[in-house]
Order: sequence, then structure tokens, then C-alpha cells
Amino acid sequence: MHLNIKATKLELTEEIRNYFQEKMDKTEKYLGRLQVLNCDVEVAKVAGDQRNGNIFRAEVNLQVPQQILRVERTSSDLFKAIDKVQEHLKLVIKRYKDKLENK
Repeated sequence: MHLNIKATKLELTEEIRNYFQEKMDKTEKYLGRLQVLNCDVEVAKVAGDQRNGNIFRAEVNLQVPQQILRVERTSSDLFKAIDKVQEHLKLVIKRYKDKLENK
């Protein structure tokens, strides 16, 4: 799956790019025969205050026929945010496929 990755207030390193690609490749098996039209990914560093420290946000917009599946998660660690997005995206894909089967 080809990803369009965008980084906001954060340097997009090769390590982050590869990690996200690896996670999305694992998620691809849940798609089955669903055709992915576009996959936009964004990672960002959200301005945190002195007590909370840095907060990172990961977002995936997965365009499938007739719908866009969108997932966004935040965490104090960028890689944990990416993991949370992947886990939630699996659930969203399963729900979408169930909805298609029921129609």
C-alpha cells in the first residue's frame, strides 16, 4: 500500500516512515478484497505544556469505495500513537466490511 505521509512540527525521519509503512502493511491483510483508493497519513507534534510534555498525534485517512475511514490517536510517544492508530484502524475496517456484507 502506498502511503502519502505528512509531518507537522516534526522532522519525518526514515525510521518513522518505515515504522508507519510496516504497520500499514500489517493492516493491509484485514482489507481483503477492498480496494484502497488513497491513503493519507499524518504525524504531528502537538504543543504540550510544561506539565504534560510533548504529545504526538498520528492520523490515517483511508479512502475506500464510497467512504473514507479516518482514525486519529494521541500519545506521549510517537510510536505508541502509531500503534494505537493501527489497532483502531483494524476495528474500523472490520466494522466497514461487516456493514458491506449486511447490505
